[in-house]
Parts: sequence; structure tokens; C-alpha cells
Amino acid sequence: MAILEADILYKLSIKTGSAGNSAAQPDPNASLGKYISTTQLVSAVISNLFDTVTGDENTASDVEYRCIFVHNSHATLTLISPVVWISADIAGGAALAIGVDPTAASLIGAAGAQAVEIANEGAAPGGVTFSAPVTKGTGLSLGDILPGRCKAFWFRRSAANTGAVASDGGTFRVEGDTEA
Repeated sequence: MAILEADILYKLSIKTGSAGNSAAQPDPNASLGKYISTTQLVSAVISNLFDTVTGDENTASDVEYRCIFVHNSHATLTLISPVVWISADIAGGAALAIGVDPTAASLIGAAGAQAVEIANEGAAPGGVTFSAPVTKGTGLSLGDILPGRCKAFWFRRSAANTGAVASDGGTFRVEGDTEA
């Protein structure tokens, strides 16, 4: 049986602990890399990952980052050539971009760091290049993700000193292929 959409999980990251997928971390504002947490995102809505841009942050063109993991929870099949892209973006608000973490895909319970770790939400993750692909064809390659493994990617939200936008944000999507 092929990998189903339900087999592809999105989880927040956690900076504490000694291995991935061993602790919950439900605060998107603390999703700053290192390990995959046990906390699954309920949707691929980017605005759920960031707090509201305040007037002061907007005026200062504040930039913030978040680390998310894609987890192939299928028992036997590899997610082949997956890509990630911004599938929708609210016009007129903060600019969204994504970047692939340079750390290799790993077992979800690995003890070694599974992603770059940043000190705070304003610190750019080292080794990550950001862009804003808006189609599957221009999406960023995550590399094959074996069963029971995860791969990190990052979001960057850049306030642009624009007018207020209700529900500013967008959505992302990850798609790949699978064996039949």
C-alpha cells in the first residue's frame, strides 16, 4: 500500500532532551531546532507557527524563524523525492520564505541533533538558504525520507512595514512519491 497523506506528519522542534521524538513541545514560538518533538501540527497553516506581528515589529521589519519536521510515519515505505513549498500566502502582509535544514534526515528517536539550533526566534539558522517557492515544481527538495525518519525545514517570516493584515500567513505543502 502506498504512503498516504496521513502517514506524513508535521511536528514542532524542541531544544531540550537527549533524543528526538521523546518530549512534547507545544509552543510554536519555541520551535527553534535541534530535535523533533512529539507535538504534531494539526494543520499546515503557517500563521499558527508565529505570533501576531505587532506595530513595533512591523515598523522595525522584524524577522523571525521556526523549525518544523516532516516525519514519514509509514512502517515500510520511503517518501521518495519530497519537496516543500508555500501553497498559499496572504497578500500584503509579512513575507514568507522556507529553507531546508542542512542536517541529514534521521531516525525520529536519534540522539544526535536533527536540525540546526538557534538561540532565539530572531537568529537565522546557519547553513539554511531561504526562498519562496509557490508550486510543487519549484518546491525545495527534502531528499528521500525513509520510514520512521524525519527531516527539518525552516520558515522565515519578515515583517515589511505594511498595513495591518488579518490572519496574515499562508499554508505549506510537502509532497513526494512512493512505491506502489
